[in-house]
Amino acid sequence: MILAIDCGNSRLKWGLHENGGWHRIGAVPVTELARAQKNWARIAATSKVVIANVAGPSVRRRLETFFARRSVVPVWVVAKRRECGVTNGYGKPEQLGVDRWAALIGAWSILRGPCLVVTAGTATTADVLRSDGTFTGGAILPGLELMKRSLADCTAGLPLAKGRFTNEPRNTADAIETGCLLAQAGAIERAFATMEQGAVCVLAGGAASRIAPHLGVPRKLVDNLVLEGLVRIAEEGKQSANP
Repeated sequence: MILAIDCGNSRLKWGLHENGGWHRIGAVPVTELARAQKNWARIAATSKVVIANVAGPSVRRRLETFFARRSVVPVWVVAKRRECGVTNGYGKPEQLGVDRWAALIGAWSILRGPCLVVTAGTATTADVLRSDGTFTGGAILPGLELMKRSLADCTAGLPLAKGRFTNEPRNTADAIETGCLLAQAGAIERAFATMEQGAVCVLAGGAASRIAPHLGVPRKLVDNLVLEGLVRIAEEGKQSANP
């Protein structure tokens, strides 16, 4: 079994993978890490644990303590120059966010072809993966909810209210929702314009399903893309350890 853990800025996602499929998947706010740990207590000792953490050193220390008490040594994933068929085009590969690296590997394992890998969470990232498995660069912008919150925090008259997308917004909440969704979709489509023929936009993350309907490019929604990449990394590690 493989216990894959994706510690994002806002949410912690985890899944238990065995025999080619997911047996259990869960998600909690990062601030409620203890809730997730209750689910891991019985399975950690019999599983290989692989973690991608962008939530900071305090979360890492809590995870290290939890697993050390169970004599488990997790694999802490870092971006490499090459792994699982993907080549990292960053000048300093280790500077690429580990969540983006795992998402790229997850997308490559599913499609084996050119794709724009978009994760729509606290931040939205759009990363170019070429047909030979080379990551050539990507863009980072504020995520959908962060865009909306910044308007509420930095202006006197714009509220943080739930709106809906419409082609002709006629109230402030709808105008904000529509504007932020169009900004997300527009950035993704501009990035996709540089892609090779036959490429697909792979979308994951909490806001992916809200953004996808507004895209005019070929798209594929994938749940838990980072977890998929973590499993591929763990499986390749097993093969290397047992030639």
